[in-house]
Formats: sequence, structure tokens, C-alpha cells
Amino acid sequence: MERLLCVVIGYLFGLIQTGYIYGKIKNIDIRKHGSGNAGTTNALRTLGWKAGVITFIGDCLKCVVAVTVVQFLFIQDPRQALYSMYAGFGAVLGHNFPFYLKFKGGKGIASTAGLILALHPRMFLIVAAVFIGIVLFTQYVSLASIAIMILFVTMVVVKGQSGMLFVSNADLYEYYALAIVLALLAIWRHRANIKRLLNGTENKTDVRKIGKKS
Repeated sequence: MERLLCVVIGYLFGLIQTGYIYGKIKNIDIRKHGSGNAGTTNALRTLGWKAGVITFIGDCLKCVVAVTVVQFLFIQDPRQALYSMYAGFGAVLGHNFPFYLKFKGGKGIASTAGLILALHPRMFLIVAAVFIGIVLFTQYVSLASIAIMILFVTMVVVKGQSGMLFVSNADLYEYYALAIVLALLAIWRHRANIKRLLNGTENKTDVRKIGKKS
């Protein structure tokens, strides 16, 4: 019951579609432009730097807030860390599949970044550095997104096996499972990008050439 509550809390916060809301303010439905999703990269390409930054921050923070709320609700519970992970999981689901937008949202990378920031701040710095490095070197945001999700799972397992997750042994593999599902969900959401990467037709994003459209 507690797990379901945490997922619901996360999902409700995840419904705050920053890119979609910002686009509507500009009289644009970004889901009808570019890649067709409501995430950071499409906001960046469609509306420019300002929109991209605002969308990333908003989508990241909504997950941070969801996790923080659950941490407060279960402050005395020994399973607080696990429940917080469920909240983050729910926020990603809400972002990816908002019911009021016919379940057509983003791909969950910024929201997952918020989860990492809330639960593992040092890990967030590493993940952010790897993401930026890959984007600057290859100009493929999709490749960087997939890479950091795999890195996230790897680091979670390493920390867990080292006793650094503050999760009981009984809940450890459940925590791993949530991280793995998040990674698999992100990879699935990028399935079209993966095909284009393999075919050499994926769109590149040169951050130095993004216009100030908004």
C-alpha cells in the first residue's frame, strides 16, 4: 500500500509538463513539432535555449519535490529510501504518460535526473558530467541519454553492493529492479532514436548553434 501511495504521489507531480506548458504560453504545442514529445530536447530544438533550460529545470524539480514529499511522509520509516525511489519512479511515469495529454509526454530523462539529484547528489554530478561530455563530443543527445541510464543502474548496483544505499538487504534487489525498469523504459522510449543511430540518420544537436527562439 505504501509503495502504491508513493507511486501515485510521484505520478501526480510528474503530470506537470513543463515543456508543454511553456509551449502553450508561446501558443505552440511542442508535441506537434520536432520529435513530437514534450521533453527538454524537443523544447530546446523547437523553442530555443531558454525553453530548453526551463523545461529541464521544471521536469527535474518536479521529481525532486515528489521525492522530498515522500521522504517527509515516511521520515521515521526504515524503508524511506525505497519509498522515495517509488516516488521518483511514479514521477517519471507521470512525465512520460500524462493521462490528460492522451499519455503522450516526454522520455523521462530530466525527471530521472531529478530522482538522481534527490537521492544521490554526488552520483548526479557524475551523470551530468558524462551526459555533457557525450553531447559535446558526439552531438547525440539520445546517445547521451541512453548512456547515463545504463550508468545510473551500474552505479546504483555498485553502491548497493558496497552498502552505501541506506537500503536494507531485504529491499536491495527491489531498489535495483526499479532502477533497471527506469533504464529499460528510457531505452524503450528512445527506440526510434536507437534505430536512427544504428542507421547513421539520427539528428545531431550542436548546442553552440541553438538559436534564441524564445
